[in-house]
Amino acid sequence: MPQSERKLIKAIAAAAGGSRNPAVQVGVGDDCSVLRLRTGHELLVTTDFCIEGVHFRREWHPPEVVGHHCLTRGLSDIAAMGGEPVACFLSLGLPPKLPQSWIKGFLSGLLALAREHRVQLAGGDTSSTPQITADIVLTGQVPAGTALLRSGARPGDRIFVTGSLGASGAALKKMYAGQRLRPARSSQHFFPQPRLDAGQWVRKHRVATAMIDLSDGLSVDLAHICEESGVSATVSAEALPIARGADLNSALHGGEDYELLFTAAPKTRVPDNIAGLKVTEIGHIEPATRRRSKAAPCPLITLVNPSGKLSPLEPLGWEHFRS
Repeated sequence: MPQSERKLIKAIAAAAGGSRNPAVQVGVGDDCSVLRLRTGHELLVTTDFCIEGVHFRREWHPPEVVGHHCLTRGLSDIAAMGGEPVACFLSLGLPPKLPQSWIKGFLSGLLALAREHRVQLAGGDTSSTPQITADIVLTGQVPAGTALLRSGARPGDRIFVTGSLGASGAALKKMYAGQRLRPARSSQHFFPQPRLDAGQWVRKHRVATAMIDLSDGLSVDLAHICEESGVSATVSAEALPIARGADLNSALHGGEDYELLFTAAPKTRVPDNIAGLKVTEIGHIEPATRRRSKAAPCPLITLVNPSGKLSPLEPLGWEHFRS
């Protein structure tokens, strides 16, 4: 079972010693952490839950995988803004009978990724809860006025994605079907990689008009850009870079790919490869569609199938509270 709270916090602080960032002036051990950003930069802040039974299952996901995922979710948000991560803050809710080995494995997975991206674990909290609950806060920095938002897409812009889509959703589908999968380091489901280098490259070279990370599925996340930008979109099913072993449904709705989706103005040159990742054009932005009625609203996204037939793309990726 978990150690006493005081011992657990000391153990976490000791384990976090290898994750350092010079922007953190005061870390674990005081009432507040103190961050010092570079001159002319703005602070990015994002937060995510990682809850047992909702975001992971202990029988499917080893603790190292859960820790890796927990940090990836926030790092991917920083990447989507074109930012550089600085520090993370972890609040852990743990069941009283949880084995100590699970906690060590979770921290090992989280801190290994933190060291890779120079993110310092700078604070947090612990509590006893009925199920494992991790609440992570990620901070980052970006030059003032340059953060990439969801609201900048305009009619005529082209739509691009990094990497390939659907691998994580396809793996999850197999596990729901009863297959046991080995949590390989190369697996996009078990060890997804936040696209920080690509996000920073896109920002520095002023390529994108809007950007988002694909955490809930392309159909949901592209709809977020359409809603925030006041536009609609058309996507080509044939153009989608579908991962090996995945299908169109997983690529459109699977979620947890943690690739970047961005829009670019018509005359902007977008390379085929950014920071070692393949970049694929998958569609374009159009003016906002007018709703016919509440009963039959026009779609935010239209899908073009290989034969040229048009159909509305409903946002069927992950959404909390959906009945």
